[in-house]
Amino acid sequence: MLVIDSHLDLSWNAIQWNRDLRLPVHRIREMEVSVRGPGRGQGTVAFPDLRRGRVALCFATLLARSTGQPEPHLDYLSAAQAFGAARGQLAYYQALVRQGHARLVTNCAELEHHIAEWRAWESAPRQETPPLGFVISMESADPILDASELSDWKQAGVRVIGPAHYGPGRYAGGTGSEVGLTPEGESLLREMARLGILLDVTHLSDRAFWEALNLYDGRVLASHNNCRALVPHQRQLSDEQIQNLVSRRAVIGVALDAWMLNPAWVRGADDNLPVYLADAANHIDHICQLAGDSRHAALGSDLDGSFGREQSPTDLDTIADLQSISEILAGRGYSDDDIAAIMHGNWLRLLRESWQAHEGADGAD
Repeated sequence: MLVIDSHLDLSWNAIQWNRDLRLPVHRIREMEVSVRGPGRGQGTVAFPDLRRGRVALCFATLLARSTGQPEPHLDYLSAAQAFGAARGQLAYYQALVRQGHARLVTNCAELEHHIAEWRAWESAPRQETPPLGFVISMESADPILDASELSDWKQAGVRVIGPAHYGPGRYAGGTGSEVGLTPEGESLLREMARLGILLDVTHLSDRAFWEALNLYDGRVLASHNNCRALVPHQRQLSDEQIQNLVSRRAVIGVALDAWMLNPAWVRGADDNLPVYLADAANHIDHICQLAGDSRHAALGSDLDGSFGREQSPTDLDTIADLQSISEILAGRGYSDDDIAAIMHGNWLRLLRESWQAHEGADGAD
């Protein structure tokens, strides 16, 4: 079963955490055995493990904030610094392409070629897998100096943008805030719609979520969100928000961060009970039940998003174990077609439909 994962902070891990993702996960853990901090020595994502798990395509992020509240390797004092950090992360992906480890997927033709190559490999495996596919996604639009340069970012490969992250961003309020869109955010969303750049509503405050959907008339997605009905927190999507996204033909990627899977799991606690991939399946099932079909739920693992095994499902060792979700869904009565849609098909459909609608648009390849 091919897998598409809609949220992996690959460049952030490689550059800010100095991980050589060409090495297997277990080798990276050994190299970090003396490094302190959450997630250190506990990683779950690297290229060999992506290949073992048949993760043919992922949304690979650029992540840098400039909120004026500096956090090492993430939050910068100025937009220019965030711009530089994000461009450096983008250069990392470009270097991987030059070395043959990956390819950037930016339009329908590239998407069809990439998936066809992986499917051909699945039917007649060779010694080496095809290159990994990356759709470049920006988590927090803070690195964009202003909306007028958005076409430059699209030309560089960015196809998805989530305007905010945690706290009040330059363009919108994020998780933990009740700030809406800023005037700059309104301009950004209008330009995103014109260029056909997908809007990721993940991390938007409730106020910014509704303002964004009222303003932006293009295709939307939630790359790594779970359900507020199961885990009450602003970081999650309410049933009303999910139903609105369904009406917009959106896809929602379920994340594997333990505290987002089960309300009994508390970040920083020493006595947490384990969570399991079945908890992630609960969120997938909730989305499907609200939607009335399986066309809107998918995977957006966020694995190694500043955490590791210590904050992941107990029955997941590496990202290759995403394959187990298909078995869990099958055990709950999901058909093969439904499982394929959740594991990869829904993201394929959304990308195809969005990109086909903007072939030849200003700034497109």
